[in-house]
Amino acid sequence: MGIVEKEKVRLLAIQMESIIGEFDLNIDTVQNLLIANLEKYKADFVFLPEVWTVGWCPKVFTDSAETVENSKAVAMLKDTAKKYNTNIIGGSFIRREGNHLYNTCPVINREGEITALYNKNHLYSYYGDNEGDYITAGDFPVIAELDGIKIGITICYDIRFPEIYRAYRKAGADILVNMAAWGKTKKIPWDSMTTSRAVENQTYMVALTQTGLLLDGKENLGHSMIINYEGKILDEIEEIEGGIYAEINLPEMYEYRSKCTILNDIKNSYEVRVL
Repeated sequence: MGIVEKEKVRLLAIQMESIIGEFDLNIDTVQNLLIANLEKYKADFVFLPEVWTVGWCPKVFTDSAETVENSKAVAMLKDTAKKYNTNIIGGSFIRREGNHLYNTCPVINREGEITALYNKNHLYSYYGDNEGDYITAGDFPVIAELDGIKIGITICYDIRFPEIYRAYRKAGADILVNMAAWGKTKKIPWDSMTTSRAVENQTYMVALTQTGLLLDGKENLGHSMIINYEGKILDEIEEIEGGIYAEINLPEMYEYRSKCTILNDIKNSYEVRVL
């Protein structure tokens, strides 16, 4: 393996509360949480939640948008990754590219280099939310390969589309991640779908959301989890800021897959006949 032994891959996920529109304050909050947790846990991979730079409020997205080259948020993550010799799957920030805005996850390696960008594929525009009015949807899924480990990246509403996770598994994903700002009223879907994505694909799953207040009295759920390939929760956190940590064993997962070869039973077609 080189840098990481697959028998002991150390995962750290940071749950935090974004203050709507308070860009600099949110960066300071995340930086402090990263430092505190990376001093405690020598993680190989660190995960952050969706739109942590500005919080979940589409109408503030435009004013917060940054290019990746000039992003203050990305620069902080680069410095942190290099200082602590860790890989960061950086949640998401609002990225400007030409005339378009994207809800983008930056992936940063141990040397502080951006190795991949994932643009949220599915945009949430229901029940008063209107992400699609501001954000352009990504065109394709992205696996980030770091230290020889493949991570399938998704953001929030993507969790409702199991097709993308099955595509990641077929492409060799070792770990799946969904980084979200998930509403408190939707706890059952969050817990059910994140666990299901792990079980149905026999893959470790990092399910990470924000905590804290939104606008109009709404709240983020604040139930982040690291889940194993059988659906067991390895670590979780409720409605506070902090980190969750787990050491995962990839050879153990590969062995399980070799004994329970469910993907071999997928049919080439599921054409439905109405009789």
